[in-house]
Amino acid sequence: MRDLYFETKSSASVEFPYWYTRRWNQLEGEIPIIRRAEALRHAFSHLTPTIFPGELLVMGRTLYLRGSYPMPWVSQSFILETGKRYEEAKQRGLAGEDVVKVAKGGGNVTQAIGNVISVAGKFGLRKEEYPILKEVTTSWDGKSVEDLSLKYERMVPNYETKEAIMRSLVCMYDSGYTLPQGREVISYYHPLQSGIDGMIQYCHGQIERVAGDPGTDGVNGMDRLYFYRAAATVLEGIKTWVLNYASEARRLASTETDLDQKNEYEEIASTLEWVSSKQPRIFREALQLAWVFHLAVLAEDNFSGLAPGRLGQILYPWWKQDMESGLLDRKKTLELLECIRMKFTEIDLFGPKMVIEGIQSGSTFNNVSLGGLTREGESAANELEMLMIEAGMTCETPQPTMTILYDERLPEEYLLKAVECNKTGTGYPAWVNNNVAMEFLLKNYGPEGMTLDDARAVAIGGCLQTAACAWAELKLNGKKYVIPRGGAAPATDVGVHFLNLPKVLELVLFDGLDQRTGQRVLPSHGSKLETYGELWETYKKYFREVVGILIRCNNVQHDVWRKVTPSVVNSMLKPDCLEKGMQIGMMGSRYNANFSVNICGGINLVNSLTSLKFNVYDNKKITLEELKEALRHNFGFKKAEEVGSYSLMDQVRLSHSWDRVHHLCMNAPKYGNDEPYADDILREWEEFYCSVVREYKSLFAKPLYALQLSVSTHGPMGAVNIATPDGRLHGTTLADASVSAYPGTDLNGPYALFNSATCFDHSNSQCTQMNLKIHPSAIKGREGSRKLLELIRSYMRKGGFHIQFNIVDSNMLRDAQAHPEKYRDLLVRVAGFTHYWVELPKPIQDEIIARTEYEELT
Repeated sequence: MRDLYFETKSSASVEFPYWYTRRWNQLEGEIPIIRRAEALRHAFSHLTPTIFPGELLVMGRTLYLRGSYPMPWVSQSFILETGKRYEEAKQRGLAGEDVVKVAKGGGNVTQAIGNVISVAGKFGLRKEEYPILKEVTTSWDGKSVEDLSLKYERMVPNYETKEAIMRSLVCMYDSGYTLPQGREVISYYHPLQSGIDGMIQYCHGQIERVAGDPGTDGVNGMDRLYFYRAAATVLEGIKTWVLNYASEARRLASTETDLDQKNEYEEIASTLEWVSSKQPRIFREALQLAWVFHLAVLAEDNFSGLAPGRLGQILYPWWKQDMESGLLDRKKTLELLECIRMKFTEIDLFGPKMVIEGIQSGSTFNNVSLGGLTREGESAANELEMLMIEAGMTCETPQPTMTILYDERLPEEYLLKAVECNKTGTGYPAWVNNNVAMEFLLKNYGPEGMTLDDARAVAIGGCLQTAACAWAELKLNGKKYVIPRGGAAPATDVGVHFLNLPKVLELVLFDGLDQRTGQRVLPSHGSKLETYGELWETYKKYFREVVGILIRCNNVQHDVWRKVTPSVVNSMLKPDCLEKGMQIGMMGSRYNANFSVNICGGINLVNSLTSLKFNVYDNKKITLEELKEALRHNFGFKKAEEVGSYSLMDQVRLSHSWDRVHHLCMNAPKYGNDEPYADDILREWEEFYCSVVREYKSLFAKPLYALQLSVSTHGPMGAVNIATPDGRLHGTTLADASVSAYPGTDLNGPYALFNSATCFDHSNSQCTQMNLKIHPSAIKGREGSRKLLELIRSYMRKGGFHIQFNIVDSNMLRDAQAHPEKYRDLLVRVAGFTHYWVELPKPIQDEIIARTEYEELT
């Protein structure tokens, strides 16, 4: 299956959008959530089932092994990449499309070939299907979430400033109509406990209870009726979808001559027939049904980062009983876990190039959380999770990635197994401080009633987001188990997305003018910036202006989203939504303080502020005007785009006129070396950032929270930044993550970096992310494993939230860049995700190569 995957290209299908749109158009005038549910049922029911030889677990997003499809009811301007609408879209905020680089290797279809055209720079679409796609897409003109959002957000005061912010790439994208859901943990509890028929029966019972009942407030009472009808409708579509696959398996079995393959098809059919209606009896059925609902949620909306959460603990009751009965053994378990890894890896997400490549590098961020604590506060690690780690080693794939929820109570053998997996070079598992994650949850969701018990159910959503979860009592074959229930909140990462912090500093230095385009972005601040205090206050003022305008527009977008494309599948799975009869857009979920302000380039900002304070204000080695002139002239170097390399170490000098200024900037104190001069500025920034964002309110009238990770945005955001006062050059990639050092600037070893990174409280924000690159020779053998584990423990004990590793030789990465055909299966860690090297854009490859490589851990 993995070899077949390597030979497969990403493909776009029009089946789902065609059948969805066809039914939608037939129901004009219907209650919106009912209309949407009918459209979803129609689409599910008409998908072509495809089963590939060798699969034990089946079903996919499309009839292709690696396929996805557009959702023009959410966003459609980017789909038709020519014409007036697309040009208008670029003018009002898709400027990032021009600077995003797409990898040429792997499954990406970057240009037309034969009878296949390229859509969104990634997906292949058969030419004969394009007229259907065009007709379906244009039918949503003026009706999509994107179009209606733009119509109403223009009513926000000073909207023209918002457009300028998006054009300049101060902000990367609008989450309301690109990725309105995701970066969260799915809950499989209801289908695993009740089965599909049980859920349908529950909905019908609730319909009888609430029909005509005004509820307690007389305002939203009848919404429950529509929600339950919608949920039952979609469940009927999912049931048909599963049975269509079962019929296909029966058909394949009837024509198969190989006895082993015939038996596998028949087993697939019987598994699907059972889980199409009833609670799973055995581990394989539970795993298959969980996969069905994972796909169903992905089919409903543009999802990035739908994490399976603590899957090894959720499915443990089935696995334990099967192992005890002799139905399963470790070898068969491992095979099933390898198969589910392939299914997760086959997931693709259709979206604009700016998002799919500029932010995600093609990843879909399905994150399995391992370890952590039970509801009672004991180690939650189990044998099934050990086998999941093993499967990540025997079947090396980017999905699902894995995260260890580190706690001192986890067994040593378990931790060392995870370290051995790290040493394979896959980049997973990442390590997250379970206590810090719990502290964040209690701070952020405490006002909504978050308890310590629920905080212990924490899992990681998307690549690194701390997701609020819950517990549930599962009844299986007469026994009771307490299992993690999955996400108790909607998307943990919506709101203001990827603010380009060095770009905001550029606007401060040049009075609101974008030096790359010459256009005004923010109103003139009029400050002379004569002192560092004046500079810092001006930066804070501009940051507030940017957040203020963006969150108001984002609130409009998400309100339109919940009205036009209300969540049905994801809502019915969330804790409390099905019980209340309320979808997540109406705060039916248990916790709802889930909007954030996400940043990129924080370390470049800190190093730049440090350089300004050190060179201009404290020691007066250069004037501010001298520095600004050097920035305009890129310190005398060519731009990165001209050179064709995006790391600082490969740039080409044109003039020596600004050598002195550049030398001073490069040699100013830098974050990551345990130097108070720089670390104090980081602390001051963090304290401001984490507190100021809570002054703003989300659509749900709840405070925003701070979220800081780059994913892949440090590539395109670096492309639009001129040279910065830290010595970085025009167009080079920004620092990755949020507490990683800028490549080459951490000179005193990893423990000094840890001291710098923990100079502030990580529990006040999400995703304080640390990437380290270690040469394999530094951790050889059992002794090396223990050395790496002690490194991890040291960081966790200092209060660090997250750490992850690329254990790789940079020379091999350079060879892989020169000869990608030899490295199709090479995996590397980028930000909160692992991905195939050949599918990463060059700016990200260059940044990974340039990261400091530790040859010893001292």
